[in-house]
Amino acid sequence: MWMLVKRDFVSVYKQTILGPLWFFIQPMLTTGMYFLVFSRMAKLSTDGIPPLLFYLSGITFWSYFQETLIRISDTFITNSHIFGKVYFPRIVIPISVVISNLVRFFIQFFLFLLVWVFYLADSTVHLQPNWNWFIIIPVLLIMMAGLALGLGMIISSLTTKYRDLRFLLTFGVQLLMFGTPIVYPLSIASETLRPYLMLNPMTALVESFRFVFLGSGAWSYAGLAYSFACMIGLLILGMLVFNKVEKKFMDTV
Repeated sequence: MWMLVKRDFVSVYKQTILGPLWFFIQPMLTTGMYFLVFSRMAKLSTDGIPPLLFYLSGITFWSYFQETLIRISDTFITNSHIFGKVYFPRIVIPISVVISNLVRFFIQFFLFLLVWVFYLADSTVHLQPNWNWFIIIPVLLIMMAGLALGLGMIISSLTTKYRDLRFLLTFGVQLLMFGTPIVYPLSIASETLRPYLMLNPMTALVESFRFVFLGSGAWSYAGLAYSFACMIGLLILGMLVFNKVEKKFMDTV
């Protein structure tokens, strides 16, 4: 497990000029782009929260889910050369992705905290943080990791036979992002549309994250319970499908 986590972390940035600095550069560039497009051009509301802080909060949370899901979905394809040489519990690979991406998350989370503290010290900005965030955030992070792990194992199992899913996944994740309140607050959604957005288990997690730090999101115990139930269901289904496919995947990969 440790060897795979180290490999995942080192291999991505080993031959880059800036190396781990990309952990900071990527969310900063993305936040700047969202600020120009959605705040300045589209004039979308951010519930009175400074746009840069609002977008960075969503990007910090969503990036971990997106990166983990995409990398786990390629488990069988990208590691077939390892699986064909030696046996070890295949589930170690997707779990190692979940762990290695935590390093990236915590670096970006630190960047978010710096920006958050800056605005918190600004008397003109009215933030209402929940000071129990250090207890709540780990719970939200575990639920998000569980959703990415379960869904990723299902997709990785299907891609061994249906390669088209690899091309559709990136597009599908982008669509899912716009179905999650990342660049807009849930409050601007109409009463008709809001129940459909809540069907996305990531919606309650993102809104809770914002509620804890910014005081602008929607805290919903029912929404969190629904997200938790989705996580458990996806994990169980993902494990069943993953364990079934791993026994014969070398015949199709």
